Amino acid sequence: MAGTVVVFDFDGTIIDCDSDYWVVDGLGATEIFERLLPTMPFNTLMDSMMKEIHEQGRSVEEVAHILKSAPLDPHITAVIKSAHALGCELRIVSDANSFFIETILQHHGILSFFSEIHTNPSYVDGEGRLRISPYHNFAESSHGCCSCPPNMCKSLILKRVRASAAADGKKRFIYLGDGKGDYCSSLQLTEHDFVMPRKRFPLSELISGNPLLLKAQVHEWTDGEEQARVLLRLINQCSSADDGSRHQPALDYVSLTALSDPNGFKKKYLS
Repeated sequence: MAGTVVVFDFDGTIIDCDSDYWVVDGLGATEIFERLLPTMPFNTLMDSMMKEIHEQGRSVEEVAHILKSAPLDPHITAVIKSAHALGCELRIVSDANSFFIETILQHHGILSFFSEIHTNPSYVDGEGRLRISPYHNFAESSHGCCSCPPNMCKSLILKRVRASAAADGKKRFIYLGDGKGDYCSSLQLTEHDFVMPRKRFPLSELISGNPLLLKAQVHEWTDGEEQARVLLRLINQCSSADDGSRHQPALDYVSLTALSDPNGFKKKYLS
C-alpha cells in the first residue's frame, strides 16, 4: 500500500457532526451565532464566535472539553489505525481548524497516524482566546475559485498534495468527504483514484448531478461501519492493482475486533 494516499475530510466524515456547530451549541452560543451568520464569511464568523465566547468568560479548556464529546464512530478510529498499519499515507483536508481537529484526534489517540493536516490555522493568544485564521488570506488576494468559500479551495490543496505524493512515488488516491467543498477537490482525481462520498449528503448529490465531470471511481457510504468496510476494500484493491495480485479478501465482513487489531487484520485478510 506504499502507493496509496487516503485523504479525509473531517466534519461529517471522520466525526459525525460539524465541529463548529458542535462547539457553538455546546457552549450555549447558538443565538449569537445565528444572528451573526448572515453578516460575514463563515471562517471569520468562527473567529468572532471565539471572541464572544471568551468575553463570556468561557475558557479554551471548556472549548476542548466540548470537542472531546464530539461523536466519532469506533469503526472509523479503527480503520484509520488499520489503513496506517497497512502502509497508506493518511492526510486531512478540512475547512474546520487545527485546534478543533487536533483536540479531537488527540483525544481518540489517532492524531499521530496523519502525516499532514491541511486546515484553517488556529492558536491561543496571550489573553487566552482561541483565534481562527483563514487557510487562504483572502483579504490580500483571492484563491480564484468561485465554487469554494473565500478562505479555502480544497482543489488547490489537493493539487499540491498530489504533486508532493507523485514526487514520493505515490500512485493512487482515495478521497473521503461529505460536503459541497469536497466536490471541487474530487474533480482533481483521476480514473485510477477513488472518491467516497457520504450518501445523501451534498458531495454525493453533486456527483450524481454531474456524473460526466468526475473521473474517479465512486463508492458511497452511509455510516462509520460502512465507511470502514468500503475503505479497506479499496485499499486492498489498490494493493492488488499495484502488485498484480488477483486475491480479493472478503472485506465486507470485517468485524470491529479485526479492525481494532491492524496487525491481526493484515495477517488475516491481506497475507
